[in-house]
Amino acid sequence: MLSKLIATVDAINLRVGRLVMWLTVLMALIQFAIVILRYVFSIGFIPMQESVWYLLGIIFMLGAGFTLRHDGHVRVDVYYREAAPRRKALIDLAGAILFVIPLCVATGYLAVPYILQSWMVFEGSTEVSGLPFIFLLKTVIWLFALLVGLQGAALAVRAILALRSNDVSYRASAWPDARAD
Repeated sequence: MLSKLIATVDAINLRVGRLVMWLTVLMALIQFAIVILRYVFSIGFIPMQESVWYLLGIIFMLGAGFTLRHDGHVRVDVYYREAAPRRKALIDLAGAILFVIPLCVATGYLAVPYILQSWMVFEGSTEVSGLPFIFLLKTVIWLFALLVGLQGAALAVRAILALRSNDVSYRASAWPDARAD
């Protein structure tokens, strides 16, 4: 049952990660169009410029769970790189329980007034012709906390299962990909 839960969380973050990859392409295309419009035609278009900022925020916030799933976050690798599989599992378990999950709970909780206040006034851009969706962008904070928190919990459970079974092949980067098909 726990393996199925892990696979479900992995699949969710994999799907979100694939979406984020396409958003990155979209952001690059929009930025290219902005440069062409500005430097070739001397046209500035504030909604396009703000859409790049929105996309960048969404990409980083929603891509964090996917990155955690694929062991792509930066960490001090002094102990982890050369550690035995059991020690790696212990480090991942401690990191998830002491840092990742509490950070996500605190982020979700502390963002409540910030996000609700934005929704109460349907906060938009400070620019006259800017995008009126800042309240939606701020809501992505909750999605960040949820996706990373779930992936942190999956990381902890995976480490516990590896410790219980004395899995000598435990290594986060060697986890099989969850299939989103």
